[in-house]
Amino acid sequence: MNIEMIEAAAARARGHVRRTPLLSSGLLDALAGRRILVKAECLQHTGSFKFRGGWSAVSALKGAQGVIAYSSGNHAQGVSLAARMHGLPAVIVMPKDAPALKIANTRALGAEIVFYDRHADSREEIGERIATERGLTMIRPYDDPWVVAGQGTCGLEIAEQAAEAGVTEAEVIVCCGGGGLAAGTALALEGSKLRVRTAEPELFDDTARSLIAGERLGNPAEARSICDAIVTPGPGELTFPILQRLAGPGLVASDNEALRAMALAFQHLKIVMEPGGAIALAAALFRPSEADTVIVTASGGNVDAAMFARALGTL
Repeated sequence: MNIEMIEAAAARARGHVRRTPLLSSGLLDALAGRRILVKAECLQHTGSFKFRGGWSAVSALKGAQGVIAYSSGNHAQGVSLAARMHGLPAVIVMPKDAPALKIANTRALGAEIVFYDRHADSREEIGERIATERGLTMIRPYDDPWVVAGQGTCGLEIAEQAAEAGVTEAEVIVCCGGGGLAAGTALALEGSKLRVRTAEPELFDDTARSLIAGERLGNPAEARSICDAIVTPGPGELTFPILQRLAGPGLVASDNEALRAMALAFQHLKIVMEPGGAIALAAALFRPSEADTVIVTASGGNVDAAMFARALGTL
């Protein structure tokens, strides 16, 4: 992985991937006691940053008969749309308890869905078996170089937009599951004074713990969180070494803090976020550090109405 791959992904993305805005609110700054800038990837195609990686990976393929991915919903939608735009069939292995909105949207994009039990089955084994049986190309959600390169295009935009806003030094807090967005962003920002820190739910803080331990650690099988988009078994094999080298200490926030962050983002920025996509903002608001300026990723907005209503109930 290197910056050249990210720049190549950015070139292929032109005209296809949105340059999402970097938002701010004086009222949100006052609540946080520091300047907060929010990279609104919830406004990306398919409602999350995952379209960046999906487009990057699919557009790099040559001679593929079709693609397959495993995902709780956001990577599913990103790959499904990219595949449809390239005229390729897509199969998605999804947990049966994925949010209804993500299931419906993935189907609407033309993908075939194969369900599994996230607490009992191995999505990797199911995906690899189907890929072999049908001759499909696997596009992993984070352990794929071109996926990480595509996510890194978000980091290139953050650097440009931060400079436009007069920001040369800041913490960049990134929602983290397997680490594709965090690793790609860290590579894109390498050498600058914009330093990436990961943000995770309290019960799925595998990256934060792994960074302390110096090795990849997993999450307990019994752990549960409403942040479905970033609930992963552990850090990626490809992404973790990048984060070890370039990221600061990991941050965590609770599910309730993620709900509160969703409500505040709606109130002050007029954007819709899902719990996993709001965890970075939650960390910025409720886990203060010494940084005077913080840039956070609002990484996704694919939330069911009931969950969003629950978040608004915290106001």
